[in-house]
Amino acid sequence: MIPKIILGQGGTRGLIRYLFGKGQANEHVDPHLVASWNDFAPDPGRSPHRDPKAVEKQLAAQLDQPVRMLGNRAPQTTFWHCPVRAAPEDPILTDAQWADIARRIVAAAGIASDGDEKACRWVAVRHADDHIHIAATLVRQDGRRPQRNHDKRAVQKEARQIEIDHGLRQLKAGDGTAAKHPTSKEHFKAKRLGQDTTAREVLRTRVRRAVAAADSETEFFSLLEATGVTVRLKCGPSGDALGCNFALPGNTNENGDPVWFAGSTLSPDLSLPKIRERLATSVPEPVTARPSNPWHEATAATERIPHHLSAADDPAAQGQLVALGATLDLLPITAPAAARAELQQAAIVFERATRSRITADLDSTRVLRRSVQAIWRDRPQDKDGAGFAMLLDAAFTAVAFAAHWHRTRQNAQQEEAAGRALLHLRAAYGQVAEPVLAGLARRAPAQQTKRRLAHHIQQAVPEYAERILNGPAWDALATVLAEAEAAGHNAATILSQALGQRTLEDAHNPARALTWRIRRLSQRHAPGPRAQAARAPSTTQRTGVPAHSTTAAPPPQRSSARRR
Repeated sequence: MIPKIILGQGGTRGLIRYLFGKGQANEHVDPHLVASWNDFAPDPGRSPHRDPKAVEKQLAAQLDQPVRMLGNRAPQTTFWHCPVRAAPEDPILTDAQWADIARRIVAAAGIASDGDEKACRWVAVRHADDHIHIAATLVRQDGRRPQRNHDKRAVQKEARQIEIDHGLRQLKAGDGTAAKHPTSKEHFKAKRLGQDTTAREVLRTRVRRAVAAADSETEFFSLLEATGVTVRLKCGPSGDALGCNFALPGNTNENGDPVWFAGSTLSPDLSLPKIRERLATSVPEPVTARPSNPWHEATAATERIPHHLSAADDPAAQGQLVALGATLDLLPITAPAAARAELQQAAIVFERATRSRITADLDSTRVLRRSVQAIWRDRPQDKDGAGFAMLLDAAFTAVAFAAHWHRTRQNAQQEEAAGRALLHLRAAYGQVAEPVLAGLARRAPAQQTKRRLAHHIQQAVPEYAERILNGPAWDALATVLAEAEAAGHNAATILSQALGQRTLEDAHNPARALTWRIRRLSQRHAPGPRAQAARAPSTTQRTGVPAHSTTAAPPPQRSSARRR
C-alpha cells in the first residue's frame, strides 16, 4: 500500500472538482465519499437529486471554512492531499475497509486523531477499486495548525501495519533514498499514448546509461542528445551550470510545452552535482600497460566486489554497488539479442539497490568503470560469447552479495531489489551461457584425456568431484582444461589458481564456475616450466583450496546467493 502526501495552496475547490470528475482518461468510476471528518459531509457522488457541481462547491466550502476564518493569518500551505493505493495483486477492499484505512492515515499524519472534535476537516474519496484520495485542510476547527511533524514517515509506518491488518502485500520499509514513483497522471498519460512506460521511467533509464557510459560531462550531454533527450541547464549568476532538467520529445503539457524533469526528481543520484561525482571516476590514470582484454579486466573487477562487500569499509562497499549498477546499465546494450530484455529489467530493478544512507567512496571503482566503458565503446572481440558469459557470471555473484550486504544493514527495499535483479540475471545467464557451454562441449577432448583431467578434479576438490564429473558442464570444463594445457599451462596448477579465487560453496553448478575461471586464467601468458614448478601447490586443504589462499564468506542464504 503506497500513500503519497502532496501539499497545496489556495482552496480545495479544484481538488474536489478533480476527485469527483471523470479523470483525464475517464478512469474515475463511481466517485464517492467513503469517510469524512464528521461522517455526514455532502457527497457529490451520492446526491442524485441535486446538481453534482453545486454539491462539490458546498463540500469544498465546508472543508475550507476553518482556513477562511483566519483571513490574512491563514498559512501559505492550506491543504493536504494523500492518494493511498493498493497493490495490483491485493484483494478489492470494501468502502468500510477503505474508510478504516483513511481514518488511520489521517490520525498517523496528525491531521485528525481519534476523538479530537476540533481536528482538521478531511474527506476520503474513492473513484476506483484500488485506491482512495484523502483531502484535508491544514487549519484545525479551533483555528490552530495541526502537529504533523514527520507526517510522511508516520504515514508510511502506519501503511506497513495496515498491510498486515488487512492481509495486503507487505512493502519493504524505505530509508528515503528511493527514486520517485511515476504519478497516476503520468501512468494514465502513458496509457493514453499507447506507451508501456512513463516518460519519467524512460528518462531515468537513459540518463543512467549516459552517466555509466560517459567519460566527461561534455560526452554525457552528447550521449543524451543522441538518445533523443533534451537537456536544459540551470545556471547561476556566474554562468556556471548548477543543475539540469531533462525532457523527451513529444512529451508535452496542455500548452504544448515540454514536460521537464529535474535530475534529482528522476533519482536522488541523478542531480548534476551527483553526476559530476560519478564522472570524476572516469578520469584516466597513468598506467604502464593496459590489459589487452577488457572482458577479462571487467570480470576480474566484478569478481572483487564480493570482497569489498565482505570487508568493514562501508563507503567503499557502497561505491562498489554504484559501479555494479552502472555495469548492469550498460550490459543490455552489448548483450546478445535474446538476453537484452531480462538484462534491461535486471538493471531497472537493481537501480534501487545502488543507493543507501551511506556515502559512496568511488575511488576503488575506476577499473570496473573504465573496462565496462571500453566494452560498450569498442565492442572488443568475443567470438564465442564466453567473455560476456564470464562477466555475467561474476555480476550474478556480486548481486547476490549485494542482497546479503543490504540484508545485514536492514536495507529492506534494497535487499528486495537485489533479489529481484537476481531472478532476471539468472534468466539472462541461461540465454547467454548455454550456447557457449554447448560449443565448448562439442570440442571435448578424447576419453583418455578426460580421464586424466578427471583425476586432477578428484585430487583438487574431492567433495565436489562427483557433481562435476557427472554434471552436464563437465565436457565444457574438460575442454577449457585441455585448451589450457595446449597453451602451456599445468592443469593441476591452473585448477589450484581457479579454486584460490573463490570457494565453490555458493556455486549452484561448480563445473560451470570452474569453466569460466579457467577459461579466463588460461588466456593469460602461460608460465615457463621453472615458474610452473615454483607455483605448484605443495599442500592443499581437504577442500582442495591452497592453505595460504583466502576466500570471502558467501551470503548465508544460499537460495539467493547461488550461482550456476
